[in-house]
Amino acid sequence: MQSGSHHEGSAYCQGRNLAHPEMGRNRKGDVEEMMNGRQVTDILIRKGKADRMGLFDSPWGQTVEKWRNEGHLWAVDPSTGEKKPVDPATFFGFDMAGVGWFNTIPDRTFHEVLEESEEWTVTRDGAGAVFKRWKKRPGTPEHIAFEMSSREIWETKYKPHLLALDPGRFNAEQVRQAVAARREQGRWAFSGNLFVWEILRKSLGDLCMFENLAADPEWIHDFNQTYTNFFKIHFKAIFDQCGKPDGIWLYDDLGYRNGLFCSPQMLDDLFTPYYTEIVDFFHENGLPVVLHTCGGIEAALPLIAQWGFDGLNPMEVKAGCDVVRFARTWKDHFLFIGGMDARIFESGDKPLIRREVERITREMKGMGARYVFGSDHSISTNVSFDDFQYAIEVYRENMHYHE
Repeated sequence: MQSGSHHEGSAYCQGRNLAHPEMGRNRKGDVEEMMNGRQVTDILIRKGKADRMGLFDSPWGQTVEKWRNEGHLWAVDPSTGEKKPVDPATFFGFDMAGVGWFNTIPDRTFHEVLEESEEWTVTRDGAGAVFKRWKKRPGTPEHIAFEMSSREIWETKYKPHLLALDPGRFNAEQVRQAVAARREQGRWAFSGNLFVWEILRKSLGDLCMFENLAADPEWIHDFNQTYTNFFKIHFKAIFDQCGKPDGIWLYDDLGYRNGLFCSPQMLDDLFTPYYTEIVDFFHENGLPVVLHTCGGIEAALPLIAQWGFDGLNPMEVKAGCDVVRFARTWKDHFLFIGGMDARIFESGDKPLIRREVERITREMKGMGARYVFGSDHSISTNVSFDDFQYAIEVYRENMHYHE
């Protein structure tokens, strides 16, 4: 797992730091203690009633770099005078923060550079997959080639790497430090990872994967069960050695712009046993689970509820998702995280930003839905620092369930 936390402190942050205060005033004007982000998130995701909505988002690394180059997200250590970067979770006051992941590549020690230029690299990883990645700009890696093209190759070359605990897949000390740092900041600390859908896709490639969903379902079942066992073994080791985080995020993009990648029936037949098993495992360890799933996933909502997920993110508007519409039917099942059209963040239109933030928060409060405000995917380099900060200010004006 990896971490990159910075301890929060008002003396550290210059500019309009939006980290929410831990003291507030009630209607009588009396000063009272407010719940911190960890408390708010934990109450909401466990189907309780918090005093306010939560806040979380995911600026791209390139977006953070751009903002820092513009002079934002920096702080001065009052004891040394040294200028230091402040991470977005600390600066903006996000209520939750990731504390890393562990390596899921079958042969984690293998990495081969096939081509390289000033602009990109082509590499082969320990699952036999070849990807082309840009060095200096964001973008999804180009899929070049995939060796794992048959059940025989999977069973003989790659599956054996996944059958036993490999402590080298995570750094226990980093995990402990990351969780402790985020909890000290009052944030809900979550561990995250891809799960079977995304691992299958990046191991077999789209063509081989989609063909074999139909042609060789037993291979898909074997792959999914192997990785489910692998996850349980490694998460148990992390919990035993490092303690437990506050929750889990699993990242599996089940849809694209126009709907699901496969029918709900196929999703149910080939994936329900493994989502159910892994969510049950986390629940047995007292941990709620969020599913991050991009694309048009509305047709899968009954399955996602059946699998037992506690939270849902990000609900992409451009793929037909609507967090308010979803909440009308599913508010008793999920904590909704995100759902505001990222294109509105990118618009530069502050009145439009205000109207949309107010609309979503008003609708969610009106139906008593549990909600964490954020974008419907992530914050791209097309979003200005000022506009993102403004959206959060409007959220703060409207975040309380009982005004």
